[in-house]
Amino acid sequence: MILLVDQDGCISDIENGFLSKWKEIYPDEFYVPVKQRTTHMIIDQYPLALRQKVKSIYHAPGFFLELKPMAGAVEALREMASLNLDVRICTSPLYHYQNCLVEKYKWVELYFGLEYTKKIILTQDKTIVRGNYLIDDSPYISGICLPEWEHILFDAPYNRGGDLKRLTWTNWKQVLSF
Repeated sequence: MILLVDQDGCISDIENGFLSKWKEIYPDEFYVPVKQRTTHMIIDQYPLALRQKVKSIYHAPGFFLELKPMAGAVEALREMASLNLDVRICTSPLYHYQNCLVEKYKWVELYFGLEYTKKIILTQDKTIVRGNYLIDDSPYISGICLPEWEHILFDAPYNRGGDLKRLTWTNWKQVLSF
């Protein structure tokens, strides 16, 4: 069985990482608490006048590397691997990729080891990747192919509703029937 797992918002905590940096760099600016977010893309929650500041955080050196793991994510992926599941990190880099690409690899090496970097799949179109399941916090995955995988939604405040199965790192065994 092949499990594809999104990196940002599923195993790395981009939401709290962004908000922490935002409050540090722009302490007097408007912000949206994680629990009040209603859209998948953080930038879409902010007024047009603040979007360059949002991008400045994403694009800054160290942003992706400094993200903390989601609670239980590292342990869950290691346990999945111990069950002989083929777990792949299927992630979409930013178009402004200069820091993002390298830091995603370094992040995986930091938390899972160098060998695990061979299991990273970087793509803007996840529908072309083969697998049994895609665990992703985005409620909408589109692309040029009809995907082979079943989309399982990693639960987040901004993706509530719909009829997809929901997963957290505490209920993954029940959702995936393990």
